[in-house]
Amino acid sequence: MPDNKSRPSQEQPWENGWAPDTSRAPGTRRLWLAGGLAMATIVACVTAIALNDKPVDDKSAAPQGQTLSDEETEGGLISFATPSASGSPAPTGKKSTSASASPKTSSSPEAQGSSTPHAPAAPSASTTTKPSAPEPAATRRSVRSVNYPDRYWHVSGGLVKLDQVGGSESRADSTFTVVKGLADSSCSTFVTADGTYLRHRDFVLRAERDDGSALFEQDATFCAVPSSYASGSVMLESVNYPGRFLRHKNFALRLDAYGYGSNHREDFSFNLVDGLA
Repeated sequence: MPDNKSRPSQEQPWENGWAPDTSRAPGTRRLWLAGGLAMATIVACVTAIALNDKPVDDKSAAPQGQTLSDEETEGGLISFATPSASGSPAPTGKKSTSASASPKTSSSPEAQGSSTPHAPAAPSASTTTKPSAPEPAATRRSVRSVNYPDRYWHVSGGLVKLDQVGGSESRADSTFTVVKGLADSSCSTFVTADGTYLRHRDFVLRAERDDGSALFEQDATFCAVPSSYASGSVMLESVNYPGRFLRHKNFALRLDAYGYGSNHREDFSFNLVDGLA
């Protein structure tokens, strides 16, 4: 055909001296050029990143609280140290001590000068402790009946009876030391001349030695309440039996319930007078 006849033979070079390379596929040279360009770009980027990271590492290696100079940061951002209290810049690479020194100087007592009075020293315990006031002497009392004014409480045979005053021995047995209640300090306990205590047992008032039990302390504690029968008289209520009061019955002292239905309500009232002995 006419087209094929005009095409030069593949075995012969062109007139300009170039002959196609049939040993490799078409476009291989472009691929090599593109690959080389990509590798050069990657190497350039890695180098730039490495160079940019170097000043940052140098900054991070600087001691805390110090500021690197322009030469140390290789032209990076300029940073300034925190100004001191006096307004002058702190030396590069050193901590400013002027700001911290001022509070310490003003807070120390020596730096304030002799014109500032010192706070007085706290008084010791020996100077603040007030001497304890001596406790008042125990009160010695005799208990007189309201409706039998010539009869008093009297210890006889270990029991408490309502008797008339006789000799000196009777007067001593009719005088008691009134102390704070063993079971309640706001109430009272009666102590005899020989050191026994008046307590109720089986609802009968008697004089016995303290056995140290809580029951004994309660039995020997009585609370005085004003009596409505006679002005200035009191009734003595038991601590462990509220509503029961001491009364005389057949001239013997015992613990009995008190109420509006009680007979001989005047038997519950007594006057605490000065000791007979």
